[in-house]
Amino acid sequence: MIQTGIIPQHAATRISLVRHASVHNPSNIFYGRLPGFSISKRGHLEAALTARALKDLSIKEIVSSPLLRCRQTAAEILKYHHLKLRQSNLITEVYTSFQGQSSDVVDLRNGDVYSGVDSKYEQPEDILLRVNKFLSRIRRACFGKHVVAVTHGDVILFMVLWASDFPLTPYYKERFTTLGILEEYPATSSITTFCYSTDKKDERPSIAYFNPTIHLS
Repeated sequence: MIQTGIIPQHAATRISLVRHASVHNPSNIFYGRLPGFSISKRGHLEAALTARALKDLSIKEIVSSPLLRCRQTAAEILKYHHLKLRQSNLITEVYTSFQGQSSDVVDLRNGDVYSGVDSKYEQPEDILLRVNKFLSRIRRACFGKHVVAVTHGDVILFMVLWASDFPLTPYYKERFTTLGILEEYPATSSITTFCYSTDKKDERPSIAYFNPTIHLS
């Protein structure tokens, strides 16, 4: 059961995955890993709200996907913390054949960029493998601390599915909001916190979800 409306501070180790803010994308491109896509005016407001939600918390590290939209979102959070931004390819966007196509094409597939694609492109299991590698490194280096990592929607979603013991399939991505886990796909600038109570490698964390546009009073 995911707690909503909170950013936990009680667990031994907390890793908050922040989805990047809204992107300036007037051509409606499914941008994937394409460079140069910055956050929009709305995105800057979203990121500022997220930064406010995190500003009074004790944070050990702030890490970002290398993509511009994530770095810009992280920059807002860093305004309240005297830390140097680290980047990690392990939490970057999904590698997909749909990159550069119209978002309408992906919408017609209900966001499924995994079925029927060449084997060189990522599947949900590939995403989970690299994300868990990232989380394992953070847990070892920052045990008992709170780390914030700015990343992407599907990266967060598949981690939530795994931690909630659901299969990692496009089927469950399409039906994510009907599973009783969360009422929404991870919103832009939302904060999904994975809480670990031990240092056991196979521990499935508890989860809390905070959407600043809804939960920040």
